[in-house]
Amino acid sequence: MIATVHPYNITWELLPEDFILDDEPVDNVNQPLIAAVLTESLELAGRLPSTALVTTNYGICATVNGKIVVKAPDWTYVPQINVSRKEVKRSYTPYLQGEIPVVIMEFLSDTEGTEYSSKRTYPPGKWFYYEQILQVPNYIIFEPESGTLEVHRLDESGKYDLRSPDENNRYWLNEMHLFIGVWQGIRENREGYWLRWWDEAGNLLLWGSELVQQEREAKEREREAKEAALKRLEDLEKRLRDAGIEP
Repeated sequence: MIATVHPYNITWELLPEDFILDDEPVDNVNQPLIAAVLTESLELAGRLPSTALVTTNYGICATVNGKIVVKAPDWTYVPQINVSRKEVKRSYTPYLQGEIPVVIMEFLSDTEGTEYSSKRTYPPGKWFYYEQILQVPNYIIFEPESGTLEVHRLDESGKYDLRSPDENNRYWLNEMHLFIGVWQGIRENREGYWLRWWDEAGNLLLWGSELVQQEREAKEREREAKEAALKRLEDLEKRLRDAGIEP
């Protein structure tokens, strides 16, 4: 029997200090906002362990057939790293420095296109890199302008399978123990579509501004309840005095 030769050899090595990373600006001003609030709501809900690594436009590295490949997803979640934060300041190499990412997200812009191809030639396209090299369980593609969300799950054959949403138009991510879905509203003067988290019970993980508003409304309800109770007491005292009874 002739042994099948794998078309590529994968190793996990640190990024050389003299490696020049791509520092081009992001294509869309909305992309950093969408990424930031995904992380913010996780942290505020106590869903961001100290060992986890969350990155935005940050290099995830591998060496394929002796050549370094670096892709910088718009949002990445690594459940655990096993090195200090200083060692992953510039880039991250799975297996060598911690676990593989369990979720990678890309936010589409008007200028993006061919980088999502599955081409295997160097440098490989993002799709091929996440699916075949990193083997990330969940690959999410979000188009902020239209609110279109694609959630791809790595199946048993090692290929991405496009998932269908549940009855609430959300997707359960088992590794995160959370649902993800599209939410429409306003934040930081941007009105449009956002990616949001929901917990197992269907409760929305709130942003900081929403938590502040929630606390403000709770205090207002408490104040109104006290004023109503005081008014009832005053009314009772008046009725007693009108009846000739000193309260």
